[in-house]
Amino acid sequence: MANKPTKDEEMHQVELVVSSLLRIGVMLSAAIILIGMLLLMFTGTSGYPGTTYPTTLTAIFTGIGELKPYAIIMFGLFCLILTPVLRVVVSLVTFLKEKDYLYVGITAIVLIILAISFIIGITE
Repeated sequence: MANKPTKDEEMHQVELVVSSLLRIGVMLSAAIILIGMLLLMFTGTSGYPGTTYPTTLTAIFTGIGELKPYAIIMFGLFCLILTPVLRVVVSLVTFLKEKDYLYVGITAIVLIILAISFIIGITE
């Protein structure tokens, strides 16, 4: 019969998952931004006229399909911004699993605030 992990062991596992998620997110973002920077250097153009750049997800993904350096860089920045948001989502799921409803509430409020800030940022 397998031994059930203790609370401390479970928390240690969660901390490992969260730290791995953050590390992978930052490294992936840096790699994407580096690819965009290298493409910008080698092509000598941003892929957009003048000082414009993509500001919506649709424009970013369209630009990535066309291999536009600024779109790739913006996607890397989007991934970097998304990384801590994913950490909040993982924490929320973890607290739900542990039935720690005080922290579920606090984490849900943080997630709602993040979502509202993204919505406000999109409309401005």
